[in-house]
Amino acid sequence: MLLLLLATAALLAAWVFWWEPGRLVLRRADLGVPGWPEGEETRIALIADLHVGSPRNGRDNLRRVVRRVNETLPDLVLIAGDLTIDNVMGGRFVPPEEIAEDLAALDARHGVFAVLGNHDRWLSAERVEAALHGAGINVLDNRGQRARVRGQDVWIAGVADFWTGHPSVEDALDGVRPGEPVIVVTHNPDIFPEVPARASLTVAGHTHGGQVIIPFVGPRITPSRFGDRYAAGHVVEDGRHLFVTTGVGTSRLGVRFLVPPEIVALRLTRCESCESPPE
Repeated sequence: MLLLLLATAALLAAWVFWWEPGRLVLRRADLGVPGWPEGEETRIALIADLHVGSPRNGRDNLRRVVRRVNETLPDLVLIAGDLTIDNVMGGRFVPPEEIAEDLAALDARHGVFAVLGNHDRWLSAERVEAALHGAGINVLDNRGQRARVRGQDVWIAGVADFWTGHPSVEDALDGVRPGEPVIVVTHNPDIFPEVPARASLTVAGHTHGGQVIIPFVGPRITPSRFGDRYAAGHVVEDGRHLFVTTGVGTSRLGVRFLVPPEIVALRLTRCESCESPPE
């Protein structure tokens, strides 16, 4: 019995500390969202919480992430913050300039857009933003930018991190034209209740999906004032749509259990049964 318990503990430790943090899965999701152009289909690759330098997640894995993203042939790539690490047990700090050098290989037909996460700001918002700009990535900090996607203008609204960035949804939406589709990109999904129905979709990361899920109990480490409400996946509230990715790296503890690292390939179409967002 003792040997069985020891073997089980060793297997569990290998899963939590080595096997699962080193995985990378592609999650595909088809979303019908309000206010999207009729007949249009848009492919979006969403990545977040890269935390390059966390255990089992060095630059070699970042290059793997970039390759897998490019294989989805995205119209847009959205990066929802936290490229860097801070005090991850067993991790090794990787400068944002090196991270941006690898991210420069991202290939999207209509642009790559990013917001900063709390870890990026704890390091230096200016430094991380400069590195991303140098790699040709559009960094949106409480501001928006128009992208021409398959012949249709789409407003990409970047909202600063809820914890560390003085977020302003109003500033990010300033400049939107009547009837123009809107995608809100932010790091922490806790801002979602403040996003108006004007937005077709909000995307975020930060939660890591709880990073560890206990069977029959649920996520154990969800850094959110709403608990597990926005832990992961597609959430619809009052007709408004949110998608939260569980991210790639790890934070604080380099462990994952039943929450594999992921990149997300979204296919957006118009929801015919949804009411159009108000102007």
